[in-house]
Amino acid sequence: MISACMKRGPRPMPLGDERAHFWRVQRMARATGVDLVAAQDHGLLPQSDWAAMVGRCRGCLWAEGCDRWLGHLEPMEAGSEGNAPRACPEDCVNSRTFAALQGELVQEV
Repeated sequence: MISACMKRGPRPMPLGDERAHFWRVQRMARATGVDLVAAQDHGLLPQSDWAAMVGRCRGCLWAEGCDRWLGHLEPMEAGSEGNAPRACPEDCVNSRTFAALQGELVQEV
């Protein structure tokens, strides 16, 4: 399946705002149950990998879809603290990284 992130075409796309994508990655991590601080503390997420996640997010064409997906989850999060983590959407350029971190963090605990 071709994701929205793969449909760039031959021209390079401008990168999105670094701060906005930093927070978007943070929100996606929280929604998928990935504790980025714990991942760094356990040596699973070096600073360079964290920066690469934000960089990939900045170049992703699915940012609007990501915001809609995250926005749909946030009202549920506000109402209860026990929401189960969701699987990261396939269109997220960091979905494999989130899945790997989730699996590695479970093994660490």
